[in-house]
Amino acid sequence: MTQFGPLEIAPIQASVSDAEWRARLDLAAAYRLCDGYGMSDMIYTHISARVPDAPDQFLINPNGMLFGEITASSLLKVTIEGDVIYKPDLPYGLHKAGFTIHSALYRARPDAMAAMHTHTIAGMAVSALKCGLLPLTQTATRFYGRVAYHDFRGPERDPSERDLLANSIGAKNYCILKNHGLLTLGESVPEAFIAMWGMERACQAQLAAMACNTELEMPSPEVVARSCAAYDLTQSRRYGLLEWPGLLRKLDQVDSSWRQ
Repeated sequence: MTQFGPLEIAPIQASVSDAEWRARLDLAAAYRLCDGYGMSDMIYTHISARVPDAPDQFLINPNGMLFGEITASSLLKVTIEGDVIYKPDLPYGLHKAGFTIHSALYRARPDAMAAMHTHTIAGMAVSALKCGLLPLTQTATRFYGRVAYHDFRGPERDPSERDLLANSIGAKNYCILKNHGLLTLGESVPEAFIAMWGMERACQAQLAAMACNTELEMPSPEVVARSCAAYDLTQSRRYGLLEWPGLLRKLDQVDSSWRQ
């Protein structure tokens, strides 16, 4: 079995635009936070960001690096058609399913600047329930009625899956990939990350309540509608921007190597 020593990744800040470097920093932070909050799955899921000044390109993790190892300079730069424009000098390339999912989203949604996909226990469990995500909690009503569902046809390695996924998600920013996991989109990396954090918590709470084997206290349709409406962007702030600086401070207190 081939073994690799410590990862050595040359810093690339000087060779990319300021806009791309800021996107790289946010994306690297999202990977570290995903790992720190228990939402990673070794190397098997992915978070991406569109390159702000090159909208036909996006950044994504090399297939082989753990989320806790990701740095701003380590991220692959890929075109929507699958050409790898930049990769660090590592034996890790582009994950086929990761490319299929994220290129589908950026190709179909010009407004999407970031996307996050997870395989958490709670997310996978809710994705296997016929009822899907229920409006059992206040947190769940932030997403209820705004979640798309995409049927499972096996790992997303076939390019034809791109159109199917784009059709499933439409204009929505949250998606449950049935029998698979969760997916969020955002106008920024912070927005996509905080949305995933909220969906994950809603799934965890639903599973905990359902596991109690007693009657569930479901809010009335009128209360659900009122609570869901309170999370409409016309009534609520855009999540992610307020939380992000504190999350970055939290990361730096532990390990600031993600900034390299």
